[in-house]
Amino acid sequence: MKIIWSPLALERVSRITAYISQDNPSAAERWADEVFSRVKQLLTLPESGRIVPEVNDPAIRELIHGNYRIIYRIEARRISILTVRHGKQLLPVEELNA
Repeated sequence: MKIIWSPLALERVSRITAYISQDNPSAAERWADEVFSRVKQLLTLPESGRIVPEVNDPAIRELIHGNYRIIYRIEARRISILTVRHGKQLLPVEELNA
C-alpha cells in the first residue's frame, strides 16, 4: 500500500499553509507537518476515516484534522489523497475524480 497525493490536494495544503503563515509561520509549518503525519496513519489503517457523507461510497473517506477534511480514496494497492478542504466549505463532487 502506498499513498499518492493529487496535485489538487498538494495545492490546497500549500494554500492553507500560506494563509496560516500570514499570522503565524510556526503554526503553519506545524499544521502542514501534522497533516502529512495524519495521512501516514492510512498506511496501516486505511479505513480509519469516516465515509464522506456527500457521496456515501465506502471507498471515499475523510480524516478530520482540526477544521479541515482530508479526503481520500481507497484503491487496490494505494490510497489517493484527493483534496483538503475547510470543513465549512461545500465539497464539489468533481474534486473526487482526481
